[in-house]
Amino acid sequence: MGSVRVKGRATACAALLALAMVAACGAERTETEETTAPVVTSTVASSPSGMPDLAAPEEVAQGIDVPWGLAFLPEGTALVAERDTGKILRVAPGRPPEAVYDVPGVVAGGEGGLLGLAVPPGYAENGYVYAYFTASTDNRIVRFRLDGPPEVVFEGIAKAGNHNGGRIAFGPDGMLYVGTGDAARSALSQDPASPNGKILRLTPDGRPAPGNPTPDSPVYSLGHRNVQGLAWDQAGQLFAAEFGQNRLDEINLVEPNRNYGWPAVEGGGGAGRGYVDPVVTWTTAEASPSGIAIAGDTLYVAALRGERLWTVPLMNGSAGTPRAMFEERYGRLRTVEVAPDGALWVTTSNTDGRGDVRQGDDRILRFPAR
Repeated sequence: MGSVRVKGRATACAALLALAMVAACGAERTETEETTAPVVTSTVASSPSGMPDLAAPEEVAQGIDVPWGLAFLPEGTALVAERDTGKILRVAPGRPPEAVYDVPGVVAGGEGGLLGLAVPPGYAENGYVYAYFTASTDNRIVRFRLDGPPEVVFEGIAKAGNHNGGRIAFGPDGMLYVGTGDAARSALSQDPASPNGKILRLTPDGRPAPGNPTPDSPVYSLGHRNVQGLAWDQAGQLFAAEFGQNRLDEINLVEPNRNYGWPAVEGGGGAGRGYVDPVVTWTTAEASPSGIAIAGDTLYVAALRGERLWTVPLMNGSAGTPRAMFEERYGRLRTVEVAPDGALWVTTSNTDGRGDVRQGDDRILRFPAR
């Protein structure tokens, strides 16, 4: 754990207090409990006011082809994107996954394909689902009803076999946030006219959201390399996961009109030059962070190359000491989301061409909240 770096403004006392709070809520168990808990196919009740019990894994689906995006419908079932097939599956505990939509025009290759999914706060009224995907010429965002054709709401995000971004999520303000990559062209991250290497903030119709730093621009923050995780804490603060290049992966506390340093800076050390330093860094071997989620005061980070789930205590925008869970137990982890009932859902990503495929891969795991 010595290679994990936590930003200095998280004091030791805050870190210890946050860790104590997590332990008291039952979010983490001992190493013995963690590694011996069986994976079961039945599900138990979950409490929205509780914390995910990482010692109680339940397998809700298996045999998924490179699961990437995951978003919950209001009644609690999940929509899951298969990156390479372009299909969206409906997944619910206790029944087989069901293909419910095929996104047309998906061109899978490298890190591209059908990526992030998002369900808006107004789903009950309009029935829209949003998807970020790689097309023949670019990455774009569409919205659609499960019984109708897609409508492009944003396009022109440069695509590449690497650094392709892809995470989308609706924030507490009802706006659509988009994490993009630099498409292996690092200069784009500092170009305010490019949507690449940015976090974008859009209206549900795909227009630049009111209150963005620059009027008529979708750019919310810049200087990112490859954002694949977005989550908000209880105070409405946005955290983002970002892939580093050779040295350090990052968790950033994202604020509007701030510059997060890429390509001038990887990891910390940029604050003196006008950049924002991350709140947590890991070596690239320990993390390669993709999806993130927040439950209570704990940030959960799905690690691909690191093949583990990181838990990070949060307090007032600062981060405590991260803890690694499930090291190499399930392989590469891509997405983590909190369900309406408080349970934590985690997807593996061993069939993406970079992992060691285990029997049943790829799978979706559920950890009920107690």
